[in-house]
Amino acid sequence: MAALTRLHRSDPPTRDDRPALTRQRPADTAPARQDTASYIWAIARIATGWIFLWAFVDKTFGLGFATPSEAAWIRGGEPTRGFLSNAASGPFADFYRSIAGAGWADWLFMIGLAGIGLALLAGIGMWIAGITGALLLVMMWSVALPPETNPLIDDHIIMAILVVGLAVARAGDTWGLGRWWAQTPLVRRFPFLR
Repeated sequence: MAALTRLHRSDPPTRDDRPALTRQRPADTAPARQDTASYIWAIARIATGWIFLWAFVDKTFGLGFATPSEAAWIRGGEPTRGFLSNAASGPFADFYRSIAGAGWADWLFMIGLAGIGLALLAGIGMWIAGITGALLLVMMWSVALPPETNPLIDDHIIMAILVVGLAVARAGDTWGLGRWWAQTPLVRRFPFLR
């Protein structure tokens, strides 16, 4: 009422006399930045998940991208043989050549690609996907040491950092099933499955 009386007297309105909708508030851009960051992490999660899942699909069916049809896993191909026997160099070369094409190595590698890819795409099990994804990527990095284009770092290390970052940032909560997954009785009992 005081505001109306003051306006009626033709006094210039003070900041507090204006209706609430017209008051200028200081710009708070932190929530907008946080939303944008969540979307960027979600896009990175989906793209990275697709890289892992695509490697599994291509190696399984030999779609002709990285794996020719005749080398498909379903046709008796050995997913670890080519990379581990041909690219291995450096201090771990003998070890990697010795496991190239081993049945247990092929199964672990393919299960890892599929599991990490599906977890990242769905946004569930992000801690396990982040840790196992980073481990797989660091192992792939260690196959050919030193890297060809840099004395220490290559894309495997960058992706290893990325998959851990996806878990830490809870990237599965945006455009994924992460929030739902975190509320399941299993994850409430075993939080490391988040």
